[in-house]
Amino acid sequence: MYPELDKCPRSLLVCEKSNFEHEKSRHDTHVSKHYFNHKVSVVIPGCGALSSRLASVINNFSKYFLVKNLPVYEFLDKDFLKNVVWNGALYALSYKTSIDQDNTIALLPSGQLILSVDKDTYEQLGLEGKPSQYNHRQPMRYVVTINLTDKSMAPEGKRYQRVLSSLKERVPLKSDFLLGRHNSGADRDRALQSLLSRYQWKEHRPVVSSHTLKDMPCPSLNALDLRGDQRSCDPHSFLEWLGAVSAGVSCDNTAASFLSTYVCPEPQTLVSQALHCTVSGLLLPEDIYSLLQELQRYFDEPKITSWLSLTVHGFMDSPVSWGDAEHGFHKGGENFYNLVLFKNQDYWLHMGTGSHDRCPP
Repeated sequence: MYPELDKCPRSLLVCEKSNFEHEKSRHDTHVSKHYFNHKVSVVIPGCGALSSRLASVINNFSKYFLVKNLPVYEFLDKDFLKNVVWNGALYALSYKTSIDQDNTIALLPSGQLILSVDKDTYEQLGLEGKPSQYNHRQPMRYVVTINLTDKSMAPEGKRYQRVLSSLKERVPLKSDFLLGRHNSGADRDRALQSLLSRYQWKEHRPVVSSHTLKDMPCPSLNALDLRGDQRSCDPHSFLEWLGAVSAGVSCDNTAASFLSTYVCPEPQTLVSQALHCTVSGLLLPEDIYSLLQELQRYFDEPKITSWLSLTVHGFMDSPVSWGDAEHGFHKGGENFYNLVLFKNQDYWLHMGTGSHDRCPP
């Protein structure tokens, strides 16, 4: 009825406020269920450098592996299932696959294997799935979810054999994969090394970048004014400002600038310095939660600023966003969350997605 609406993709921003010490606070759930993260950004007004404790937490982020041409059926290896998958120790995501064009695979730490595949692949696999929520008029994409921890997937069982046959003989899906694990142990290490030894792989560590911004206008935020009605800027304006900081866009709007007319939203405060630190790679929720806990302790000693910000971006082409909620790309593939921490342990939580996502939890 309104074709012009198709030109403007819907985006969704969910905002809430709470306190870290409140018994019903859900901050830990939101962090732990956002499985596949590629970038973390920390902004601290009034700070010039990372403290030794913050630097230690960031530098201890888990390493991860890039494995070339890994067949999906390897995740069903009996030894690998028993010692890695069933222990909830692994995050796996197909690398450089486009969720709206290619077959995209993810293995969640819950043991769910997610196959987001095109129609031809789905029909050849012969496994039960469901049409993608983000198809057009005719289903052209399907999602197959296999719970590898279910009793029916015990090795030698009929369902296990059927799934293995589909992935090994019918359609031998393979891809480059990013693999990450949080827990280690002798059996887990051995099983993972056994898998890696059969393929070309390389170990990576998250890339850390930190710099200090001088004489920077920052939004003035009040913990009680989430909507920005009186004493704070509104959430959209605040997130836009964070994006400008991350992209290195000047907020001065000087007469000599021909690149940007952007200005920091009101009300604002000029700070002599601000820290912007980013971490990129395959970033595990457990490491991000450790960083959040350390940031909560930042205000244990008196500080100039009354707030700081933590932003976490998910992979654009991950088949899931939060938990096992299906994620699509459409025109941006955005799925992120932002936490604003205040001195009194209050926080704001912003969760953003595009048009091809469920409402964040």
